[in-house]
Amino acid sequence: MSAGTPKKEPGSPSKEKSFIGKVTTLGRKKKKDSQDLDEVMDAIGSATSPVDSLEQMDINLEEGEEIYLIEKESKEDPKLNELMQVLKEWITEELKEQRLIIRNLEEDLHDGQILGNLIEKLSGVKLEVREVMQSEVFQKQKLTRVLDMVNQLMNMQRWTKLKWSVDSIHSRNLIAILHLLVALAFHFKAPIRIPEYVEVQAVQIKKQDGMLHAKKLAVQVTATNEAVGGRFERDAFDTLFDHAPDKLNVVKKSLVTFANKHLNKLNIEVTDLDNQFDDGVFFILLLGLLEGYFVPLHNYHMTPTNFEEKVHNVNFAFELMEDAGLPKAKARAEDVAQGHLKSVLRTIYSLFLKHKQADNKI
Repeated sequence: MSAGTPKKEPGSPSKEKSFIGKVTTLGRKKKKDSQDLDEVMDAIGSATSPVDSLEQMDINLEEGEEIYLIEKESKEDPKLNELMQVLKEWITEELKEQRLIIRNLEEDLHDGQILGNLIEKLSGVKLEVREVMQSEVFQKQKLTRVLDMVNQLMNMQRWTKLKWSVDSIHSRNLIAILHLLVALAFHFKAPIRIPEYVEVQAVQIKKQDGMLHAKKLAVQVTATNEAVGGRFERDAFDTLFDHAPDKLNVVKKSLVTFANKHLNKLNIEVTDLDNQFDDGVFFILLLGLLEGYFVPLHNYHMTPTNFEEKVHNVNFAFELMEDAGLPKAKARAEDVAQGHLKSVLRTIYSLFLKHKQADNKI
């Protein structure tokens, strides 16, 4: 430091100004990202041909690479916002011991630090990488290690066309981040209820023959929970919820009557299928009554106090159902424990079908 250079004291105006400058710069960058998308939307219209104005924008793609940008109107979609909120709450809950609160998926996950912590928590595998630094190079190095681990854990083959990449995550591409988180949630059977049929209107930008091409299209982020999980086909309850909601109360009333015919023997009254079966206790008691045996209390939690105990009870009920010769349950224990009505109805209905000879038919 030269003799003529004054020494800066901590908390001096120049340092405060520097901090404010950083915040202002970050704000300008977010605003620029939004302006970039606006320019894309204005430029492409309904065209699918190369767009000259895209070449002047800060969009760097390799030949054949493509990205998707969500339209502004689509960002206001309630189902999309519900999905984002569910994912934020899930990650916050998983990392609660680290006292982290996820407020913005793009900003909080893009550098790989929190995403790496999440993978370590879900998989139990320690990632041997350094803490994230401000350098973009180091951030992308960590993201590469994290995504390599993700692809390995989910058995993604090298030739599989992935819906996420280091560049798309690091550039805060929301669609790529959502695809990644939804895949992780289903792979690790997260105890959350993923909104079904979330679809966004987006702009696809692809580099082909050295030029950027853009077009509008719909991008599906989630299908049915069963389809994404790769476990079950659509059944009558999907049809009931999607196309005949007016008949839903009729079915619920009939199943309540069936459950009460047996549970009343224990002085238990079912009045609300939405909330009385989520802890698995009524399922276990009903199975014991239907099959003619007493279930020892040490096998389940009679008064569960947390979500894990509820899931344990429901899984135990599923085991009893299989022992009774019933088909494998067409529901996830986590969905039942979350109070997912469709999953609850499916489970009760399978019991009803086996014992319908002794009960009134729906």
